Amino acid sequence: MGFDGVGWLAAIIIGGLAGWLASRFMNAGSGVFLNIVLGIVGAIVASLLLGLLGISFGGWLGYLVAGFIGACILIALGRAFSGRRV
Repeated sequence: MGFDGVGWLAAIIIGGLAGWLASRFMNAGSGVFLNIVLGIVGAIVASLLLGLLGISFGGWLGYLVAGFIGACILIALGRAFSGRRV
């Protein structure tokens, strides 16, 4: 994905928002920095996974949706490997 249609600063802001939304949705309770990382990495992961299915997102809203989906996936994987159940 790389930051399709958004710059670095916008990617950080949108990634933070996507990570925060995902942490609220998944009841993760993570901090601000982790939310940003989850949102940005989540957007990249989700874009790769959805790209395999032929689905692509673009722009700010697409980056937010992909970040949210990816961050939820990353939170679920983290819980699976750590054994934490909520």
